[in-house]
Amino acid sequence: MKFADFICPEAIRADLAAVDKEGAIREIVKSLQDAGKIDPGENESIVKAILKREELGSTGIGRGVAVPHTKHPSVDRLLATVAVSRQGVDFTSLDGETVHLFFLLISPLDRPGDHLRALENISRQLRDDTFCRFLKQAKSQADIRTLLAEADNNQFGS
Repeated sequence: MKFADFICPEAIRADLAAVDKEGAIREIVKSLQDAGKIDPGENESIVKAILKREELGSTGIGRGVAVPHTKHPSVDRLLATVAVSRQGVDFTSLDGETVHLFFLLISPLDRPGDHLRALENISRQLRDDTFCRFLKQAKSQADIRTLLAEADNNQFGS
């Protein structure tokens, strides 16, 4: 599975404004709504589902990265996007560091295998320090799209 299979490029945010966990989740989900991928009536339900998942344990996995995710009945295919925060967000990460890179994933209820494959792809790519460093330095949506395409083409070490 590649980023191109599930990342919504129109929803990528190169400069997240939010300063806290809930604000970041709301802003990223709104970017998917603005891109026409989420029905506006489902926005709040999706945010609540992601926050409920966060109660089980932070998806701030360390090294400035978070992968908030949920399964939700309103989506019929894997849906994800990327956001970069310049100032960093307190996401109660496992290592206590602020988060600068977000990969938010929403999956259909009946596709747990796809959900796991997408999470595995994201985590494999995020283990690559060069990829993460370049993403954190990306200045535009186009820069981020290029980096995701390069990762899909195995141009990083992962």
